[in-house]
Amino acid sequence: MQSTLRDLRQISVSHLVDTVKSPEPKIHYDEHVAYWKNTTGYHDYQLFLRRLNESVVGYTVPHPSDLADAASGNHSQAITDLITLLDTLDKWIDDSPAQKPGTTTPRFGNPTFRDYWGDRLIKESDHLLRTFLGPTYSTALRFVKPYFLESFGSFRRLDYGTGHETTFSLFLCTLMLIRVFHPHPPDERALVLRVFVRYLRLCWRLQDVYKLEPAGSHGVWGLDDYSFLPYLFGSGQLRDQTMVPVNAVLGIKIPKGAHPVDSFDNLYFMAIARIHQVKCGPFFEHSSQLYSIATHVQRWAKVNKGLFEMYQAEVLGKRVVVQHLPLGGLIEWDH
Repeated sequence: MQSTLRDLRQISVSHLVDTVKSPEPKIHYDEHVAYWKNTTGYHDYQLFLRRLNESVVGYTVPHPSDLADAASGNHSQAITDLITLLDTLDKWIDDSPAQKPGTTTPRFGNPTFRDYWGDRLIKESDHLLRTFLGPTYSTALRFVKPYFLESFGSFRRLDYGTGHETTFSLFLCTLMLIRVFHPHPPDERALVLRVFVRYLRLCWRLQDVYKLEPAGSHGVWGLDDYSFLPYLFGSGQLRDQTMVPVNAVLGIKIPKGAHPVDSFDNLYFMAIARIHQVKCGPFFEHSSQLYSIATHVQRWAKVNKGLFEMYQAEVLGKRVVVQHLPLGGLIEWDH
């Protein structure tokens, strides 16, 4: 089906002149959500997600040893460079103090996330992105930086949610629009199975170390407190298979001390395993939507289709989620 999807359009960096405004939040009222769904940027993003999804059908996440070697595979050098950038952000967690002297460890939202890790990201983002973009794409810095800064959680609210995950996906979309990455299956597949997996590992670690709260959690009727796209891409990987037995989905366990990324080669199963890491109690109580999918949907193709529709409605169509998205510039805010 990959060939039935058109290429994502290309935006020349030479067209990014000073008169083009940098992206900023534009969704303030419910009527803005309806407008957003009819913009060029929204449709570019939808096509981008569809192409990523098609690229991973029938493929698995590389073995952990291959994931550690960012240069392995036939993808572009930019993929390797972005993984290296994410590795750098991960190392900052080791450098940060656990908490300020004389303070107690907070149950949720460790201020060190804002005062050290976030502050460092803000201060060093220009250097990190200039190094990554290189001179060829340096003009695009102010158009991709707002997405980069909003991808890892809120430094003000000390939380993380599907809006931040979407912002990172939009960051990848902007880079493909200007052809840092290319709309070809090897790059698209690597963006999901290598870059996005590396991003997940980083964000899970940020959540654990800094005790980040879920951003606007939907509770038991939401798909997941923190993420959505792992389920979308994971069901895409399995789309051509029949549904596996329910116990194989809901009974996922990982060895003590192991990591979901190291234990599974499918993003859907990784995300389920992550839930078992952070939540207790019956699965049908704390993750009712995922339980319903596992017990009532018989084919992965139907799961994948339904999750696209749910993502459009429950993530991209909810003002409380998308009101913080930077829009304009490369993700064009025109009808």
